[in-house]
Amino acid sequence: MKGYRYLNSCYFLSPISFLPYRTKMAKEKVVLAYSGGLDTSIIIPWLKENYDYDVVACCVDVGQGTGETDGLREKAIASGACDLYLIDAREEYLRDYVYPTLKSGALYEGKYLLGTSHARPVIAKHLVEVAHKVGAVGVAHGATGKGNDQVRFELTVMALDPSLKIIAPWREWDIKSREDAIDYAEAHNVPVPCTKADLYSRDANLWHISHEGMDLELPSNEPQYDKLLKLSNTLEKAPDAAEYVTIHFEKGIPVSVNDKKLASIDLIAELNRLGGKHAVGILDLTEDRLVGMKSRGVYETPAGTILYKALDTLESLCLDRDTQAFKRQSAIRFSELVYDGKWFTPLREGMSAMFDSMAETVTGDVKLKLYKGNVVPAGTTSPYSLYNEDIASFGDSHELYNHHDAEGFIRLFGLPLRVRAMMIAKSKK
Repeated sequence: MKGYRYLNSCYFLSPISFLPYRTKMAKEKVVLAYSGGLDTSIIIPWLKENYDYDVVACCVDVGQGTGETDGLREKAIASGACDLYLIDAREEYLRDYVYPTLKSGALYEGKYLLGTSHARPVIAKHLVEVAHKVGAVGVAHGATGKGNDQVRFELTVMALDPSLKIIAPWREWDIKSREDAIDYAEAHNVPVPCTKADLYSRDANLWHISHEGMDLELPSNEPQYDKLLKLSNTLEKAPDAAEYVTIHFEKGIPVSVNDKKLASIDLIAELNRLGGKHAVGILDLTEDRLVGMKSRGVYETPAGTILYKALDTLESLCLDRDTQAFKRQSAIRFSELVYDGKWFTPLREGMSAMFDSMAETVTGDVKLKLYKGNVVPAGTTSPYSLYNEDIASFGDSHELYNHHDAEGFIRLFGLPLRVRAMMIAKSKK
């Protein structure tokens, strides 16, 4: 048709004026895991400068606190984001990630309660969902190239939608330190919640608070607990009197504290309050990162420390010897899966199903004494208790256990030892 001529994807000739005009094409979008902290705040302008994307900020609330989520939309928009999604995933986090890990008894390297590890999959899961909702071509995160979180975020994205592009600015930009990051923020008029005088890297959620960086990077330094701790008293400031707490479990899940039934979020908050008061759950840990280096951090996990001790105490009453032994062995592997970011894998899902089955009879009450950083069992009851007083007592109970039966059992149990001893004696003749 005369009067029309294709110029390029954005320009056409008007049939009336015959003047070129531009039809604005929408920019591609990327969804950023956004916390409002130093790293993610400066990533917004960096993405716009280096990728020319519209940045959709996504904050997944896993209990980091209202201080971190209040005013977040205004802050994200002021930093250059085109929109912000604030998602309340607190209950989901506890139900689908924390409690399955608690049931397993998993402690990474026998100490770490995995507070950062099992929060990353739920955050990344919602990143993918928001990316689908807004039609984004990719997702971005603020994890460093030296840490574990980059693996946890990206394995989750790969498992849920491998077509999404993943951008990790810390692996690309010229910023080398948190001091550099603050300089970048100041140059781009981006408000950040820290200064060069307080550059601890912290991660908070319902389950824990972690602290890394600054003086903690030297293992010879004692942590400055008075300045560091957020949830907990120091040992010196903890009460001089012990306090008792009773937790009721149903199938391995905590449901009440001191005879008061509580929703999961409130239950964890109450145990954090009680444990923090008595300096419970403070851990100074040097751990082996997935990427091959050692790192040091201080973790506060009051509620988690109480619950792990309580559940282990209850299981000793309700689970048989073979199940307990296999569960402890399996917990090591499960802790590695969680730590390494392999949440959305067939093995993790299968192991969680196994732990659910094991927990079918783990129901009852556990009383604990909290005192100066200690959690001490103080009595356990369960309708599924395998402890039988008639058998365990020193008295005679012919119907259930006859002392004389032990003689034949021991002779058979020790048969390999007797045979070996006879062989050695014969060989010396």
